[in-house]
Amino acid sequence: MLTPIIDLLGEDRLSWLGGLLVGGLFGFFAQRSRFCLRAAAVEFSRGEGGPRLAVWLLTFAAALVGTQGLVALGWLDVSEARQLAQQGSISGALLGGVMFGCGMILARGCASRLLVLSANGNLRALLSGLLFAVTAQASYRGLLSPAREWVTSLWLVDGGPSRDIMAVFGAGTPEKLAFGAVWLLAGLSFAFRSRLPRRLILAALATGAAVVAGWLFTYQLSQASFAPVTLKSLTFSGPSAELLMLVLNSAQLRLGFDLGIVPGVFLGSFLAAARAHELKLEGFSDGLGMRRYLLGAVLMGFGAMLAGGCAVGAGVTGASVFALTAWLVLGGMWLGAGLTDLLVDRAGMPQQTTTVPAAGG
Repeated sequence: MLTPIIDLLGEDRLSWLGGLLVGGLFGFFAQRSRFCLRAAAVEFSRGEGGPRLAVWLLTFAAALVGTQGLVALGWLDVSEARQLAQQGSISGALLGGVMFGCGMILARGCASRLLVLSANGNLRALLSGLLFAVTAQASYRGLLSPAREWVTSLWLVDGGPSRDIMAVFGAGTPEKLAFGAVWLLAGLSFAFRSRLPRRLILAALATGAAVVAGWLFTYQLSQASFAPVTLKSLTFSGPSAELLMLVLNSAQLRLGFDLGIVPGVFLGSFLAAARAHELKLEGFSDGLGMRRYLLGAVLMGFGAMLAGGCAVGAGVTGASVFALTAWLVLGGMWLGAGLTDLLVDRAGMPQQTTTVPAAGG
């Protein structure tokens, strides 16, 4: 199916365009749905269970059901995905997930949310996102890489069936689909209870569908290409670090799927905000707020590289193929977010019912 396009554009350029389109799809609908793991975790930890939690659950469930549905139909094989085929780190997943969860509360948004908000004119999110990318690159190949390597080496798990959390329990694709359906029903339940508008429900489902589209595109490209193509979908820690290196040292990097994700999300979010007349320049109100955002960005950058992914890369993309470490990361993110919200934000709040602050606000 992709062979004529490969002949026309070349594999690298087509891969980059695929990342751009998938990223654009995610950016547009993430902006419209207000998809944000931080806001969902805050609602959950405060026992509110409102619209932000509903949006996250719907996005998460759409990615799970869509990905496993394609596997069941024989249109997708995720066995060679990095999250399943390669050696993983349990210690990195646990510590990295908690660190990322703490960081996204401090920065008022995960990596993907910061990118979406940056495209809308939020300078706080833009600066935090840049520091996230710098920290991710430093953790991958720079000053922080020895610390990352030491932590990840503490507890390793081999690639293959031992990294598939459902296979560990003897379950297969039918059980994965049923499990995803439970999450979908939970999302719809919260959506109806919080009277979430239909347009937001559809936008949340479309946000999750972008993850499915990423898996399908890279798989189809791998089947049509003569050269090895890595099976992957949306993530933001690695692509952010790669894009940073492209800007600083472009001669050493080739175009690819990852390099299309960040500009695609930015463009998609910008178009969505422009269409809704939501473009607005925002900055820091004081020095204390700036320190909080920057500390959060550093924690997320290092935590994501420890964990092998961010709130989307591990928490949705990795979870959609039922990678053991991805589910551990996701649990760590919810734990870290809940504890940080309790100790940092709620500790200084008056004892009264409050609403969750807008992500990036």
